[in-house]
Amino acid sequence: MASGLSTRSAAALLAGVVFAWGTNWPVTKMIVHDVSPLWATALRCMIAAATLAPMLWAQGTFIVPKRGDLPVVFCTSILHLVAFSALVAAGLQFVPAGRAIVLGYTTPLWVAIGAAMFLSEHITRRRAIGIGCGLAGLAVIFNPQTLNWGDRDALFGSGLILIAAFCWAGNIVYVRAHKWISTPFQLVFWQVLLAAALLSLIAGFAEGRPQIAWTWRLAALMLYSGIVCTAFANWAMTMVNRSLPAVTTSLCLLATPLLGIVSATAILGEPLEPSLFLAMTLIIGGIALGTVAGGSRREKTV
Repeated sequence: MASGLSTRSAAALLAGVVFAWGTNWPVTKMIVHDVSPLWATALRCMIAAATLAPMLWAQGTFIVPKRGDLPVVFCTSILHLVAFSALVAAGLQFVPAGRAIVLGYTTPLWVAIGAAMFLSEHITRRRAIGIGCGLAGLAVIFNPQTLNWGDRDALFGSGLILIAAFCWAGNIVYVRAHKWISTPFQLVFWQVLLAAALLSLIAGFAEGRPQIAWTWRLAALMLYSGIVCTAFANWAMTMVNRSLPAVTTSLCLLATPLLGIVSATAILGEPLEPSLFLAMTLIIGGIALGTVAGGSRREKTV
């Protein structure tokens, strides 16, 4: 793998990641309209694995995981690729993509709390203020004036997205503590391959054989989600992390939920709710405060 990129090239790749991850939310919502959530996530992982294998082979970095890296392979596969992705896909059946994006990006708030509990990372005053802002944003989302508490589907879907955020946060906390032998990108293929196998098994029991009416539109959405949003984005983030400061990368990635809301409006026609922007501002602002607070101690972000 190349040792590093120019600042301009790294910034272009980072913009590509923000675009891919931001648009993946409305794309996933369109996919689960035609494919059940578990099978949709399993197919996405299959496509990503089929894309990543030749990429790694061409770069001469294809490896078999060492024993010491097996825990992070299983943890990331189960908590992030299986639990987070499947719960998000399921939640998007009941929740607008814009609301789901904001809920999903509360993950760094739970990471900060989990890191303090399990990794002995101190919660500074600025980080505490950031967490408080994020929780205030969450309160805006669940305010009875903005969310109909009588709508069980909306509550159920929002709950699924929040649980997904908890799962992703748990994975990030573990990844921070893991002592890496291979690079994260070298292990992504094995993570998505294991996720594809687990999801296919679970989907077979829970949803039965896939009943999919394939169309060119659906095929294009699945390929975009698997190749661009999973395989490309993971490769690009590996390159970016080697070329840009972690704080710069983290702050730029905060544009992802904003792009997600805009793309959900443009692609799905979802209304731009003022309360959603207020919640996003509080949550993203809180995360930005925590990121800047941790920058001086060179804390790694995932």
